[in-house]
Amino acid sequence: MKLMLATVLFFFSFSAIAMTDFEKKLNDWSKSTGPLPKRLEKLYQMSWDWSMHNSPEWATYEGYPGLNDQLSDLSLAAIEQRREETRSLQKVLNQVPRKNLKGEDAVTFGLFKFQTDRSVESFQFPDEFLPIHQMDGIQQEIAGVLLAQPRLTLKDYQDRLSRLAKVPTQVDQILVLLKEGLKRQVMPPKVVLATVPSQFEALLSTDFSKNPLYESFQEIQLDVPAEEKTKLQMQAQEVIRTKTMPALQRLQQYFKTEYMPHAREDVAWSSLPNGKAWYQYKAQFHTTTKMSPDEIHQLGLQEVARIRGEMDLIRQKVGFKKSLKEFDQFMKTDSQFIAKSADELIFGFREISKRVDPELPRLFGRLPRLTYGVREMPLYKATSGPGAYYLNGSLENGRAGYFEANTYDLKSRHKWKMEALTLHEAVPGHHLQIALAQEITGFPRFRNSFWSTAFSEGWGLYAESLGEELGVYKDPYSKYGQLMMEMWRAIRLVVDTGLHSKGWSRDQVMQYFRDNGPFEETEIKSETDRYIASAGQALAYKIGELKFKELRQKAKLALGDRFDIRKFHDQALGSGSLPMGVLEAKMNAWIESEKKIKSPTRVQ
Repeated sequence: MKLMLATVLFFFSFSAIAMTDFEKKLNDWSKSTGPLPKRLEKLYQMSWDWSMHNSPEWATYEGYPGLNDQLSDLSLAAIEQRREETRSLQKVLNQVPRKNLKGEDAVTFGLFKFQTDRSVESFQFPDEFLPIHQMDGIQQEIAGVLLAQPRLTLKDYQDRLSRLAKVPTQVDQILVLLKEGLKRQVMPPKVVLATVPSQFEALLSTDFSKNPLYESFQEIQLDVPAEEKTKLQMQAQEVIRTKTMPALQRLQQYFKTEYMPHAREDVAWSSLPNGKAWYQYKAQFHTTTKMSPDEIHQLGLQEVARIRGEMDLIRQKVGFKKSLKEFDQFMKTDSQFIAKSADELIFGFREISKRVDPELPRLFGRLPRLTYGVREMPLYKATSGPGAYYLNGSLENGRAGYFEANTYDLKSRHKWKMEALTLHEAVPGHHLQIALAQEITGFPRFRNSFWSTAFSEGWGLYAESLGEELGVYKDPYSKYGQLMMEMWRAIRLVVDTGLHSKGWSRDQVMQYFRDNGPFEETEIKSETDRYIASAGQALAYKIGELKFKELRQKAKLALGDRFDIRKFHDQALGSGSLPMGVLEAKMNAWIESEKKIKSPTRVQ
């Protein structure tokens, strides 16, 4: 129940010197009166608007209107201003009497403050000087954001032209960040940068039928005269050829000739300035726990040993007489497990998706309205990308979610992992979880998009374990694939902490992969380089998954015959993505409330 306060007055004294528009709004808000929950709703909306204007690319993915012609300001001055404004927001939040908030109002405020506090904490670490690596940067993102923009009106296409024309300004800002990072030696290791120059090539192609920057102009579905469509296409080619491409070529050249040759050799995040503390922050940020790297490493070793034992049981079940290592080799190389074409993979993923869809109501009471599709990952991303990923859809923009599958190096895309990948990236994994969060009503907008890596990726891995209940793992080999995918995430706990806090080498990580599963060399290399470039992120999957499983088991033991798996899942996903501690508190409260219900529910 919302607490209504007759009059609440907070005043935070901002410096009158160089106060920004956002800080003026914060100052005005802190002087305002009225019921606290209603006042906070205005603060959340004000902050959401501020976030969207500071990251127009994110705004496009969120379906936030009016910014599709803009790019983020990555200048040093803008970065510092955003930091000062975030600190000002934190000071205002510190003045709010949160003890007066109850129920969802308290949860919402706690999440908002958690997010703000984590942002301020991160400012001690110079992430801004790492704008490009093999998995991130303008060379990876600009084409994607253009495709994500709506294509409903003439203005939608004109917005694309404006955004493309702004690329040179953003490139200049990125060059300043790269040069400053080089000066400070805050940069990725040389070994993970080797593929970056080639990632620009598709964007620099003068064959517009193959250039991803032009893709959304290929077919213009507007009710306008044909000459108007032709005019738009000619304008797009002109902007790309005269403005966008020269800027990207300039960035590529600098990256290749000046930046990469001076990159650091050490792969450990701890080798960066203040790197040990920086890695500790990243580990805790992504897991939303207080676990130390040592604790995470030990948990990983335990999980690797457990899963390896289960994999050996599969070997015995199928009657394979040789060793587990030899069984790994059989799973890697036998022709029955290797797709013959990219189309075979994509059609296979689509078939699995459509098998899963009708089974979902048995495990979920609420399903999202937003649809999803399966498509091939673009080649310029696939060469150094993961096996698959999910791209958010948007009801506001009329855009479905997409599960993009990597078809590069076909021999490494084994059929026995397809079921688990589908469950993780599409349903009941990322699409189901994220689309449901987007559709929750009654929350401030930031809650629909709040991202806890441990929650979201932990849910994706937990979703893989639902395959047996959904009737997906029909043979021992697909079950082996699910175990292999779980092993992959357990290995991450060991090797990510090994790299960044225990002095492991890149070769050591790659060998650990070889010793513990049927991983292809292409996959081993790309995964190892991912952990080097994005320290800490890979820790979230297993830690989040284990928490979901722990909470499910706790609910089953506490509720017995009254345990309803549909209710459990709806509760777990019903507040959107949460820090794991907040999720645990919510689910504990739900268990207690269910205990008080005397009439039995359906038995699981």
